[in-house]
Amino acid sequence: MAERRVAITGLGVVTPAGIGMGQFWQALMDRKSGVKSISLFDAAKFTCRIAGQVDDFSARNYVPKDYRKAVRVMARDIEFAVAAADLAFRDSGIVTRGIDPDKTTIDSNRLGCNIGAGLMCGDLNELGEAITTALEDGKFSLKRWGSEGMNNLTPLWLLKYLPNMLSCHVTIIHGAKGPSNCITCGEASGTLAIGEAGRYINRSAADAAVAGGGESMVNPMSLLRQDMLKRLCASSNDSPAEGCRPFDKDHDGTVNGEGGGLVILEDLDRAKARGARIYAELVGVGAGCDPNGIDLRAATDGGLDLSVAKAVADAGISASDIGLIVAHGTGVPQEDRLETAAWKKALGPAAGKIPAVAFTGATGLLFAGHGAVAVALAAMALHTQTVPPTTNFTAPAVDCELNFGAQARQTAIKYAAVGSFTIGGQSGAVVLKRYEG
Repeated sequence: MAERRVAITGLGVVTPAGIGMGQFWQALMDRKSGVKSISLFDAAKFTCRIAGQVDDFSARNYVPKDYRKAVRVMARDIEFAVAAADLAFRDSGIVTRGIDPDKTTIDSNRLGCNIGAGLMCGDLNELGEAITTALEDGKFSLKRWGSEGMNNLTPLWLLKYLPNMLSCHVTIIHGAKGPSNCITCGEASGTLAIGEAGRYINRSAADAAVAGGGESMVNPMSLLRQDMLKRLCASSNDSPAEGCRPFDKDHDGTVNGEGGGLVILEDLDRAKARGARIYAELVGVGAGCDPNGIDLRAATDGGLDLSVAKAVADAGISASDIGLIVAHGTGVPQEDRLETAAWKKALGPAAGKIPAVAFTGATGLLFAGHGAVAVALAAMALHTQTVPPTTNFTAPAVDCELNFGAQARQTAIKYAAVGSFTIGGQSGAVVLKRYEG
């Protein structure tokens, strides 16, 4: 049986720069940044006190009324995924149980889900209150924690922090009974999740799938971890919007962010039959790994060159066919240099001339959700034949000479490559194709 073609018919993003693809896209076009001083907790004693923070947000606005109580047992990571799923399905025109249970337009058994997640941070206030009841003579007692401390946590506490709960809630809300998975590969998670979900449709295991990733890194533990890894920008606490500068001559670190994105992947013939808007086709998928990533103190691109080369080969095209690079762009100097080298190794000498964009300056680094938002950006760029500017980019840093722009560019793009990587050593890439009817 021939593999089925995969269309992208819905885009849903939740970012510090805007909720919904329309707001996010406009923020990119206007070079606006959603990075600001942290207000979700007291960050006064941290070296980096800025982040890409999503304000005035609750998943209650994106779930059916009879599901709103469940939001109480959702960590922010889960809430972002639930909201992105609602936005993506509505954008696609597919009616699921979560949109209108009486007018569904897809067989639940043929609807899949694959959502990338990260290391979810427990609520420190909840944990702190419970831990105080497990102290004995001022010291933590494991025995007392088992007999008394744990009882001071809600019985459903653990369900707020399991990575697979992003997929669980989305599948329950929308009645997705097809293949379902959760990928936890750091910043490559969202890209890899979309790639795997595309395979569901290729091999006819599902007719449509919701896929992507989400994560919140705006919390004390996540900020501390990234600070200890020396990845954060500490020079822009007084000018937050200018903090993250991917590939720019003044880049000096990344900024934690939160949010994510989900896209609707659909059998192309099905999408055409129902008259859906088709943003792009998913035509190539690649994954790679750098064993040196086991040393988290050393910069790595996770074998990104291998991932991109595999995705290009999987698409059945040559490197010269790529018309857009959507880069990961952490803003960490050594990582930006390694990423630039990876793109040039994968795509050849012409890589420096291909229009490129990175959106980290507008949002901070979205970790498990970052690659998924990048895929949504690539799909919109193909659909509109427009390359957005790279926020906070003025001139390239040494050894970071990719073709980023400070202004939007109208250009003919047939294929776009999206790549992401994590300091843990994993990487993922996809190739999208413009839909031409």
